[in-house]
Amino acid sequence: MADAAAFQETSSAPARRWLWRAAAVLTAAPLLAGPAQLPAAAAAQAAPSPGGSRTVDVAIDSLTPVSPDEDDTITVRGSVTNEGRSTIADARVDLRSGPSVGSRSALESAAKRTGYSYGADGQPVGGRYDVKLGTLATGITRAFEVKVPADELDLGNPGVYQLGVSLSGKASGQAYEQVLGIERTFLPWQPEKTSKRTKVGFMWPLISTPHLTAQTESDSGREQTPRFRNDELAKELAPGGRLQQLVALGEDLPVTWVIDPDLLASVETMTKDYKVEHPDGSTTEGKNQALAKQWLSDLQRAVEGRELVALPFADPDIASLAHRGKEVSGAIGHLKPATDLAATTVKTILHRQPRTDFAWPVNGAVDTSVVDVATSAGAHNVITRSDSIRETGNLSYTPTAARPIGGGNTALVADARLSTAFQGDLSRAENSTLAVQEFLAQTLMITQQVPGKERSVVVAPQRMPTAGQAQAMAQAVRALDAGRWTEPIDLGDAVEEPSDPRASTQVPGSGSYPSSLRKQELPREAFEEIQRTQDALTRFQVILSEPDRVVTPFGTAMLRQMSTSWRGDSEEAAAFRDSVADHLTDLTQGVQLIQKSKQTLSGRSASIPVTVQNNLVQGVEGLKLVLRSASPHRLDPGEAQPVEIDGGHSQSVKFDTTANANGLVWVEAQLYTEDGRPYGAPMSFQVNVTEITSTVMLVIAGGVLLTVLAGIRMYTQRKRRASVSSAEAAGGTSAAAEAAAGAPGEPAGTTASGEPASTSGAAEPAGAERDAEPAAEPAGTEESTEESTAEPAGAEAPSEDAAPSGREPSDTEPSDSASAAEKPSAEAAHAEAAHADEPSGQQSDTGPDTEPDTEPARPPEEPPGAPAAETGNGAAPSDRPEGRRADTGRENGGGAGTGEKVER
Repeated sequence: MADAAAFQETSSAPARRWLWRAAAVLTAAPLLAGPAQLPAAAAAQAAPSPGGSRTVDVAIDSLTPVSPDEDDTITVRGSVTNEGRSTIADARVDLRSGPSVGSRSALESAAKRTGYSYGADGQPVGGRYDVKLGTLATGITRAFEVKVPADELDLGNPGVYQLGVSLSGKASGQAYEQVLGIERTFLPWQPEKTSKRTKVGFMWPLISTPHLTAQTESDSGREQTPRFRNDELAKELAPGGRLQQLVALGEDLPVTWVIDPDLLASVETMTKDYKVEHPDGSTTEGKNQALAKQWLSDLQRAVEGRELVALPFADPDIASLAHRGKEVSGAIGHLKPATDLAATTVKTILHRQPRTDFAWPVNGAVDTSVVDVATSAGAHNVITRSDSIRETGNLSYTPTAARPIGGGNTALVADARLSTAFQGDLSRAENSTLAVQEFLAQTLMITQQVPGKERSVVVAPQRMPTAGQAQAMAQAVRALDAGRWTEPIDLGDAVEEPSDPRASTQVPGSGSYPSSLRKQELPREAFEEIQRTQDALTRFQVILSEPDRVVTPFGTAMLRQMSTSWRGDSEEAAAFRDSVADHLTDLTQGVQLIQKSKQTLSGRSASIPVTVQNNLVQGVEGLKLVLRSASPHRLDPGEAQPVEIDGGHSQSVKFDTTANANGLVWVEAQLYTEDGRPYGAPMSFQVNVTEITSTVMLVIAGGVLLTVLAGIRMYTQRKRRASVSSAEAAGGTSAAAEAAAGAPGEPAGTTASGEPASTSGAAEPAGAERDAEPAAEPAGTEESTEESTAEPAGAEAPSEDAAPSGREPSDTEPSDSASAAEKPSAEAAHAEAAHADEPSGQQSDTGPDTEPDTEPARPPEEPPGAPAAETGNGAAPSDRPEGRRADTGRENGGGAGTGEKVER
């Protein structure tokens, strides 16, 4: 009926063929009543053997032209393969023109149909246009080429027609010929330009997986050498590779380039020195610098004059961020820096200002949360798909892509059928040909839906098309370039197109997001790990003298961890995240405290050195080192110390500590940043505090006291000698008389110089000195087990609380003041008697000239019988232990009045 309706508009030759075929059908009608009289050929067409059309596999490898004109000759090339169990005789290849398709859904159903149908697949052109192959044995493949002028096909009105290639023949054991195999495609038939053409915006994606790692190596010149995860990028850039094909094929196409700036940055990095990692962990020098330079040069030429859309750097997975990342503090915050970095990268490398106001969720699937996240970083246009924002108004046509969705944002709804037309394995010529023909047929159907209504549609293919898919896409876009029913439009212009008021603008809720896509999203744990790494990077960079050397590679690696390309490869994504975190940990541990062994401190104060090592190439600053004592009352470790170390060096930081008590003390060393955050692991060590002992302090104190007393004695003797000389000159007083009378403040029985009197009791000549006796005795006095001591007559007892002259008491020395208070000594009583004999009004000289010349007690280690210490005025020190005796003369007697022994 469709052909009959189109009869008036056909040319004369198709009209004649239609009349002859109609007459043949009418003539054969009476014969249908008698099957016995039906010719064998007619029986084969009317009643094909079930499943016979699948015995031979027919492949259409090419069809040219893809959209023929009236004067064109259609050429179909392909192959047939006998997959049956028997040899096929009289094999013949025919081209069949079927009826036109009435709608887009009918076209889709026809594409899925298998097997041969007489009514749907039409009649073969036959005659001289068929290809005879003869005998086709089992398993044999034969190529064919069929050429038929367009006017020989029953093509009437413009539209989409089914076009089939069939193989007919007789299998072994069959008496008649039948169709044993068929392959069908679609032929867009639009010889003239339409009055209203559909505007088609085709996105040409230039996206790859993350290739660079966070790790860099530094040479002797401090240049950073980046490391690639593998050498896959070089394969994609090589001639025939995926990325090379995308650039070469897209150069002359009216498309909008949609680029991931991370790919540009990676290729630009490859133009310099770089390293390539291998599965065993080793690295080798990269050798594809020339390849990378050539690709960038080709790309700069290809995008000249074309619209550029830059995705956020590393193409973050917007849907994963919306569904999982927003639960992790700070995760969504990566999107804005990624957008800013995208613009900078593209402008730097391609010298073009890209558009960064487009967001492209994976497969165009959106919900309210995805739109919110996508527009949070400055993107006001969300590229979605018609299978996500579905039409609810029962439209009979495809509406314009642009849809306002509120908040000043626009949803650019790509056509789902067109966007998925180039999926699958298109490396096979058969699949590629069928994909191109169906894509062209769909675009023509859109135009014919409402011939007088101009609309715009968008094609958003898969993110990373293969080389075969790219070739098919390019072939389809070039076919549309003829402009008979479509015209190209940039993505930016498509957003500005007037929206259809009847088109749906309702963004679906979160529950409508496809579960198959949700399963592929990055888990929440991935974003938590990314944030932990980001926090560690933030703490690390503040101590670096050249933070850009670390922030740049790690900052981009952080974005690469959220890439959409990880979908469907969760294990590889986790391995990449771990590698970034591990490398950052290695770097932070490059600045560390060197473990100390047990320290010993002798004395009340000492310095404790702590070594900080910097294994980084660059210097560190802004650190301070703090020591904490587990027992601050024993050991005070001192104040915090600043740390600043050049790269590859160590620094010894010294702490002035104060010890208050003996014993072991645990000390913890910890580095801190300027904002008070701990940096790195703490280091603990023990300090053994050994204070000065009481015995050592007594010895030291005694020595000091002895030195002081010796100086005082020498000064006193010089003064006395000077006084005697003055008296002799003035009054002629004899030295013997003055010696007998005794100098003021001196005990009886001693010379003017303080020495004991002679044992014979004879007076020494005036002014004479006894040089035979030592000037001072060793420190300390001999301790005696006797309870009596000999004291000189007239000796004055010191105060009970008085300390030895010239020194303060120490808290580590024993005190005898309590014993002296409880039991006054005989020496004190004897001193009082001596004072009683002094003339009335006479006072002892307590000035410097008559200061008691005392000496410290002997250490208890000296053996009994050691010489007793001399005391210049016979006064015993108040801290002398009870029972200790001081001799001012000899034990068996001495000078006048000094030989008696006083007992307690």
